[in-house]
Amino acid sequence: MAASRTLCSLWRLSTATLASGKLFHRLLHGKNTQFMLFSRVRGMATVPEANLADKARKPHCNVGTIGHVDHGKTTLTAAITKVLAEAGYGRTKFVKYDDIDKAPEEKARGITINSTHIEYETENRHYAHTDCPGHIDYVKNMITGTSQMDGAILVIAATDGTMPQTREHLLLAKQIGVEHVVVYINKSDLVDDETLELVELEARELLEEYGFDGNNTAVVPGSALMAMKGERDEIGRDSILRLMDAVDNTIPTPNRDLSGPFLMPVETVVSVPGRGTVVVGTVQRGSLKKGQEVELLGFGNAIKTAASDIHVFHKSVPECTAGDNVGTLLRGVKSDLVQRGMFLGKLGSLQQYDTFEAQIYVLTKAEGGRTKPVLDQYIQVMYSNTWNISACIKLPEGINMVMPGDTASVQVVLRKPMVVKEGHRFTIRERNLTTVTGLITKMLPSSDLKLPGFNFERQRSHRIEGNAWLTMKNRARK
Repeated sequence: MAASRTLCSLWRLSTATLASGKLFHRLLHGKNTQFMLFSRVRGMATVPEANLADKARKPHCNVGTIGHVDHGKTTLTAAITKVLAEAGYGRTKFVKYDDIDKAPEEKARGITINSTHIEYETENRHYAHTDCPGHIDYVKNMITGTSQMDGAILVIAATDGTMPQTREHLLLAKQIGVEHVVVYINKSDLVDDETLELVELEARELLEEYGFDGNNTAVVPGSALMAMKGERDEIGRDSILRLMDAVDNTIPTPNRDLSGPFLMPVETVVSVPGRGTVVVGTVQRGSLKKGQEVELLGFGNAIKTAASDIHVFHKSVPECTAGDNVGTLLRGVKSDLVQRGMFLGKLGSLQQYDTFEAQIYVLTKAEGGRTKPVLDQYIQVMYSNTWNISACIKLPEGINMVMPGDTASVQVVLRKPMVVKEGHRFTIRERNLTTVTGLITKMLPSSDLKLPGFNFERQRSHRIEGNAWLTMKNRARK
């Protein structure tokens, strides 16, 4: 395949081809082809080495759409790119709906399953936009996507008002640490003004209920579909411009930690035939240069490697910094050793733990949680950053249960050691319900807890140095 093949033709290739790696092989080994890398599993082909001069001129912010299934999050995402591209802001390109939800199952079911990242610009800022799934079966993917946001766009359909996943997404966003929200009331063309006012009032009350500033939050009514069709500009195109103006002015540009040791939670893993393994995520701290040695940690494993190439939104760059959504090609690492939830970081800067103290809150039934109390040795799946793993809650001596609506200081034991530290937030879910939220307060030595069906046998980890495979003891702090 010639290197001059247009990006448009690449977009028409099937997702199955992308997933199988055939496209990577054709790009990498075609005649006169320069190295090209996909920075997302479901993303667009990149161009050869480029700089980020256009992006560097504007502050960067990570935002995304959250809300109930079928309320129009993906349509709004596509509409934003269309309107901003037509307005001529930066290098914004129109991304069609089908190019956002492009996996076969997403097309077949008509819903978003995986979080997708889109790039666009306004007059004032450069954005990385995460389109999160709204279906209850894919909340863990929503948690992964939201963990990378500096602010969120809550989408509420005027025809439905607030719904169960509207509430849960707000709860999770707040618990994860998202402090700033803008509301877009979609499908406003289908209701009268009185209904629209009631939906706005309901939205503001819900924001207050979950700890946001409901009175001063920007609420923009409109229709993403009208914006896509180019009809009824007042509720179509103009509503998108009002929305992005609100995002520009009410979601502050975050202060990035550029001087700390590099840290990036892994969201996606891609195998590139003939080249190696690509890990994708949003840089939380520090910076990474091409060729720099790094370490992958998580699930009790530690892997030493180096960044052979770095891509930020389809552009090969010499360096990435905190806030960038990047794809990093790792040297000498097999993809089956890497999984979502691991952390890529500076050598020696990270530790893994399987036991810690935490302050937890048990959600009530009205908040979408349990009707029964949490008992000692409560075992469910814990979510934090991009990882999820089985965890056991041990109650303090003398306390037999924690009732819904109550808080407690507890000990938490993970099934495998993970990269965690004091101040990290987490969520525990049980049968599609968010039951517990918590904050890590103290790291503890490894627990000797053993329960039926909850195996804490220490697995030996692999360290990769060049092409040599060495077996090492688990690097979790004892």
